[in-house]
Amino acid sequence: MSHAQEVQLQIRGTPEPEFCHAENGGGSKAADRRRSEGRGIRWWLLVIVDMLIVLCGQTIATLLGRLYYNSGGNSKWMATITQSGGSPLIAIILLLTPPESSDTGPQPPASKMVPIYLGIGVLLGFDNLMYSYALLYLPVSTFALVAATQLGFNSITSRLINKQRFTALIANSVVVLTFSATLLGVGSSDDGTSTDLPKGKYTLGFILTLSASAVFALILSLFELTFQKVVRTRTFRWVLRVQLCTNLVASTVSVCGLFASGEWRTIPVEMAAFKDGRARYVATLVGTAVSWQAMSVASLRLITRVSSLFANVTGTVSLPLVPVFAVILFGDKMTGIKAVAMLMAVWGFLSYVYQHYLDGRRAVMGKEGVACAVRGGGEAVLHA
Repeated sequence: MSHAQEVQLQIRGTPEPEFCHAENGGGSKAADRRRSEGRGIRWWLLVIVDMLIVLCGQTIATLLGRLYYNSGGNSKWMATITQSGGSPLIAIILLLTPPESSDTGPQPPASKMVPIYLGIGVLLGFDNLMYSYALLYLPVSTFALVAATQLGFNSITSRLINKQRFTALIANSVVVLTFSATLLGVGSSDDGTSTDLPKGKYTLGFILTLSASAVFALILSLFELTFQKVVRTRTFRWVLRVQLCTNLVASTVSVCGLFASGEWRTIPVEMAAFKDGRARYVATLVGTAVSWQAMSVASLRLITRVSSLFANVTGTVSLPLVPVFAVILFGDKMTGIKAVAMLMAVWGFLSYVYQHYLDGRRAVMGKEGVACAVRGGGEAVLHA
């Protein structure tokens, strides 16, 4: 009897994560189960705060980027710098953040992290450049709708790189978002908001937005892979460190492009001719840089807390916001094609949200099933 009680105590004292890991067979499923543990009210509050920062930051940054062009700005490289040039703000936050405790594990060697910073940073720099050209060549409402295809691209990169499950609902999301972008691509560019641009520029802007969305989806998956395989910890300091280093590399690429292209010579003239003066010129660029950095840090935190696909879905929530504000602020026309494309994109987004809801319910039910099995096994041993 005493032996049976000891066995029962061992079963009840067995850490639950070990059952979860054995059941899932390791790999990405085990990582997903580990992330699902400890998701209390505080965890959800932090996730919601990060989601709100992503939504506000991306919406404001996109609108300010369009305002820069509408008010007389024309430097694509300057617009590119604002997307990563706010990294010194991250350095200040990093200095004010308490150091990590010794129980976070060994630090990854610099020989591994430096190539990662350089590779992702260069990709990010050229991705920002494509976005800058695209925002110049497209109305902001069209740009926002086409950029939503990054969710579909990220579904593919998450499957190939991060071993994300690809269910029917996620496939539906990819297909609907693709159709949404295609509808805008084959539609007429003469929507009353881009009369100064030839149709060739509209097509080029459409292609650049699709390309930038695909590259950005790849960058998000590479960020997640870096934290999974190399960093192996998800502290706030490491989020800031990775964001700071990659953005410094991207900013270096942008500054080199600014001087190599000769656009730096036109900056004083551009500033003097900017609508409402130099102060508004500086305020627009600074506001854009701060908004992009806030969005990027919050997005990276969502990647470390949940997944790159979840972070991308959160960014897609701003999809209905940007066109609405573009109609109010910039006079973009909400044509029938744009309205249908918006509804299709929202449908694609809701498909993924519902899939995430189902995954969460399965995780909870699986956890309760393991707990019941443990209790049932302990009672059987006791009766024996």
